Amino acid sequence: MAATISPARKDKPMTTLYDFQPRLPDQTPFPLEQLRGKVLLIVNSASKCGFTPQYNGLEAIHRQFQARGLEVLAFPCNQFGAQEPGNAEEIGAFCEKNYGVSFPLFAKIDVNGEHADPLFQYLKKEAPGLLGSKAIKWNFTKFLVRRDGSVFKRYAPQTRPEEMISDIETLLAEDASQ
Repeated sequence: MAATISPARKDKPMTTLYDFQPRLPDQTPFPLEQLRGKVLLIVNSASKCGFTPQYNGLEAIHRQFQARGLEVLAFPCNQFGAQEPGNAEEIGAFCEKNYGVSFPLFAKIDVNGEHADPLFQYLKKEAPGLLGSKAIKWNFTKFLVRRDGSVFKRYAPQTRPEEMISDIETLLAEDASQ
């Protein structure tokens, strides 16, 4: 299991995005609480997928909007066609060398099934897919999250990052004025 809750919250259910602590590649917990007030773009990723070139668009969006409060968070996953076979070091090196990725990559997780990461269970519940499906269909499914931690929208794998810019700008503008 890649996400945990903080010790102070052990007996409380995880009810907001900020209750989660997904693990970094070295297995260190990363409290999402530290990102409170940011707009988040959360994506399940893979290095050997037809959608892998979306790392270029994700990095471009990260660079364009980070100063305004956007954080891109990528969660490698090997559940779809075994397209993320590498270990943490290999995944990080691949993303840096081929796409110049500077946003956080987390520990490899499952997004569906019995061992699905709790963060992705939460995201799927908050923003179901087409026809109410809670399953992630493929790599590069994306979730856009408001500064208050509420899930704004789920995007299909084929949605290119640049197609999300209007929504990102809307959330950054709306939330900055509140």
